[in-house]
Parts: sequence; C-alpha cells; structure tokens
Amino acid sequence: MTVSPIDAYLANMPADQRAALERVRAELHRLVPDAEESMGYGMPVIKHQGHGVLWFAGWKKHLSIYPLTDSFLAAHEAELEGYERTKGSLHFTPDVPLPSALFEELVKARLADLEAGTG
Repeated sequence: MTVSPIDAYLANMPADQRAALERVRAELHRLVPDAEESMGYGMPVIKHQGHGVLWFAGWKKHLSIYPLTDSFLAAHEAELEGYERTKGSLHFTPDVPLPSALFEELVKARLADLEAGTG
C-alpha cells in the first residue's frame, strides 16, 4: 500500500498536532467535495480544479493555514482576535483550534476568490 505524501507528512507530527491537522483535512474535504490532495512548498495543500485552496502545516509551537487575504482578515478581525498570524497565514494550536464556522467562511472566501480569479 502506498502512503500519500500528506499521510507521510502527518505521520511525523506529534499526536495532538496530527489530530488537529487531520480535522482541518477532513473539514476541507467536506467543504470541497472534489478536492485533490497534493504537497506544495513542503506543506499539504487541498486543491480545487488545480488551484490551491488551503495549505496547512505543523510547526514547533503552532499550526498554520495559508493563505489569508487582507480582505478576509479585515472582515473577520473580531473573530480572529487572539490568534497569531503573519502576512497571509493564521496560527492556531490543538488546544485552541479555529471555530468551525470561521473555518468554513475562510474556505468559502478562498473558493470565491479562486472562482473570481483573484485568489
């Protein structure tokens, strides 16, 4: 049996991070039913029609998802309060995951950006 690159990536994560990223992965598949899995920039990425919807990664002290547009960040400033971020990324931990409704809005915004050609 061949192990997918994403499964291999996740296998190297601590158990709590792996479980949190598996939830991200499952949620992405729920929201993007025809999603394709790949690796890009050394991180798992879920693609839709060949375009990256969301990258996710585990780091020493946090987990991240990429990309986040300035417009999404501005529109959800209150909900994102308390989460660390860098330009284009949002950080969270297994203990403080992103709320499901916010994550769903992020994915829908990314899909809309990709459809409009602005993503």
